[in-house]
Amino acid sequence: MSAAGSISPIPREARPFQGQRAGLVTRVIANTVDGLLVGVITLAIWGGVAVARFLFHPRSFSMPQLPFLLQTTCVLTLLIGYLTIGWAVSGRTYGCHLMGLRVVNFRGGRLRPVTSLLRAVFCVFFPIGLLWCAASRQNRSLQDTVLRSSVIYDWSPRAPWRQERALPPVTEEPLPVALPGALPGAPTPTEGSP
Repeated sequence: MSAAGSISPIPREARPFQGQRAGLVTRVIANTVDGLLVGVITLAIWGGVAVARFLFHPRSFSMPQLPFLLQTTCVLTLLIGYLTIGWAVSGRTYGCHLMGLRVVNFRGGRLRPVTSLLRAVFCVFFPIGLLWCAASRQNRSLQDTVLRSSVIYDWSPRAPWRQERALPPVTEEPLPVALPGALPGAPTPTEGSP
């Protein structure tokens, strides 16, 4: 329980990792979930087009077929859009949400939309850059290094930049995250003690 008497939304086992940079395995799992989700969305769109064609032309119905280049372009555009929106709005995609991850800038704040778009393009067209996490002492991918971003563990339901106090820059140490219901500027037990 926090000082304000509310229960922390962060699991007890996860608290030591809160704010630390995520490693390769966690990020690969989150990316796999995102890739599968975009695949399901793509199939749903294709199925919707097939149903619409059947409803409008049932006698001459045939399954929709697109050239491979157009299919690839559509899927990559959908993936880039999905990643860009997720990172620009909340700092996380569905895969990041499941794994307790958040993408932040070098100050621990939200990525700007242009940076989110560049990061998404970089991740989609150069996914091998993620393997740099294994060699990096700071668990940063090649995309993170170039664009000055980080992927951190963050199980809090609200983005840090939407909470009441600002966060310091991303460091090797865990980022402090304000607990819901905590009053900004309220003395901690050690500050108010004589």
